[in-house]
Amino acid sequence: MAKRRAAQLLIGALGLAALLIGLLQGGYVDTMGKAVRLCLECVGIG
Repeated sequence: MAKRRAAQLLIGALGLAALLIGLLQGGYVDTMGKAVRLCLECVGIG
């Protein structure tokens, strides 16, 4: 069980690190822009 818990913590830490790196690189700007365009196209405005 200790190995499983250690693996879970490691994967969680790596995921959090990847998320922070993406935020620092400004990846959310591209994602948000695409999401807004998609929503506007669905409504028929864009």
